[in-house]
Amino acid sequence: MASFTTSLMLWLCLLFCVHTVHVMATWPRGRSTRFYEFKIQATRVNKLCNAKDIVTVNNMFPGPVVYAQEDDRIIVKVTNQSPYNATIHWHGVRQRLSCWFDGPAYITQCPIQSGQTFTYEFTMFQQKGTFFWHAHVSWLRGTVYGAIVVYPKTGVPYPFQFPYQEHIIILGEYWLQDVVQLERQVLASGGAPPPSNAYTINGHPGPNYNCSANDVYKIEVVPGKTYLLRLINAGLNMENFFAIANHKLTIVEADAEYTKPFSTDRVMLGPGQTVNVLVTADQPIGKYSMAMGPYMSAQGVSFQNISAIAYFQYLGAQPNSLALPATLPRFNDNLAVKTVMDGLRSLNPVPVPKEIDANLFVTIGLNVQKCRSGNPQQNCRGLNNGVMAASMNNISFIKPNVSVLEAYYKKIDGIFTEDFPEAPLKFYDFVNGAPNNIPNDTNSMNGTRTKVLEFGTRVQIILQDTATVTTENHPIHLHGYNFYVVGYGTGNYDPQTANFNLIDPPYMNTIGVPVGGWAAIRFTADNPGVWFMHCHFDIHQSWGLGTVLIVKNGKGELETLPHPPADFPRC
Repeated sequence: MASFTTSLMLWLCLLFCVHTVHVMATWPRGRSTRFYEFKIQATRVNKLCNAKDIVTVNNMFPGPVVYAQEDDRIIVKVTNQSPYNATIHWHGVRQRLSCWFDGPAYITQCPIQSGQTFTYEFTMFQQKGTFFWHAHVSWLRGTVYGAIVVYPKTGVPYPFQFPYQEHIIILGEYWLQDVVQLERQVLASGGAPPPSNAYTINGHPGPNYNCSANDVYKIEVVPGKTYLLRLINAGLNMENFFAIANHKLTIVEADAEYTKPFSTDRVMLGPGQTVNVLVTADQPIGKYSMAMGPYMSAQGVSFQNISAIAYFQYLGAQPNSLALPATLPRFNDNLAVKTVMDGLRSLNPVPVPKEIDANLFVTIGLNVQKCRSGNPQQNCRGLNNGVMAASMNNISFIKPNVSVLEAYYKKIDGIFTEDFPEAPLKFYDFVNGAPNNIPNDTNSMNGTRTKVLEFGTRVQIILQDTATVTTENHPIHLHGYNFYVVGYGTGNYDPQTANFNLIDPPYMNTIGVPVGGWAAIRFTADNPGVWFMHCHFDIHQSWGLGTVLIVKNGKGELETLPHPPADFPRC
């Protein structure tokens, strides 16, 4: 352990000396403009033997699909007709010079209040593939989400077999309780959230749940044809396996970037991840289950263990025939997750930053704060009668009451600080020696701390899972950027033994940091603005597992964040 700490500290000291390189940006000009109108409103639904109002967009669950082509301009007028504050985040869209429209509440904007309107404008600059949009305030994302499908430019083919049809498959979680009220209750209790009442595939739970025999999503397929499935995990707090009975899935895209084709029996998606797979209807005519089940890598966490089912049904199959069951891995099968991650490679060699200007070592994990409530039975229901929290480098992020971007742009003092540490203040055996029992100190510090980067900085971040409370696979999402996943492994990160792929690593926006392990990502900070980096489990985000990267302006108009829009929401 001593040698691990010594080598790590030497490595950090060598790489914390920062110099800057400028990379010329290209102005994002849209080829054509796509207009959409979103109305956020309550919609009555009947699910799981229960009728209730959920918040939706345009009375659709899931919400409407946004279609575009690479380099198109997208304009979405959002009117909030719900009783709750709302925002929309365009997940995976890099928002080149359009940080004002990124959408996370109190990071880049104040929420759109009930009765108010805000118009989002951005360009799919050099981006194509499967993305999705979702609410980014409280837990409204539980029902407010939908797909974004961006096709290649006209005349540019897919780098794989052209499919007979394409289908969007959105994985979700469904609660009978109002999700906004649920978040408030969970945070007030200091404890963990209850598991969802059901998983859903395109909003449908499937026949394994009460009153859901006919609440099933179905794809009708022609024997011998090949289909492209655009898989999206929009769930709140669970990672999920997905498989189709007796059919292989060939991964051709991850997080809206092409990959070398990779065949597998199943995939695992964390919240925020998208994967495109090809499936050929090459089995005997029949009805086959498409199954969505849990991947739970943490210890002692309750979760929904009933799978959602949809149907992959061949033309000519008997409508009432039994569906062949799909086989999913065990809920804690870490090897099944690693096997798929090992197979992900960018389609072609990619320009990975070889020299690094800024190197961050960031621990991620859970905490238990001391109970300070006068009513501990009501407010301190976490482990050891404490209050649950989460942190990066042992700092729980506190969202301010003014957006960080507005405070940064207008130079408003007292909203955030610029002292997020480049490494944890204390080093120890993160995976095996974490202080997870009283009387050890499991508290985190609170703050709205940010890390400021010069324009053009070549960044490496080592994300290290910790065992404080429990090790867990954390889906970490970075707004405003994709990043190269150059390495990952189990145990504590050791620069002397870590193997990096600097040739064709996958280019992603959300990485599942392995349970009890680490992941290394690299990118060039060439998009000015304020960018949220956080765990995509909403409970962990609510507990503070996040931070903000501020990328300063470069030189000239093409490297400078424009003024805020005229209709920018007020707090």
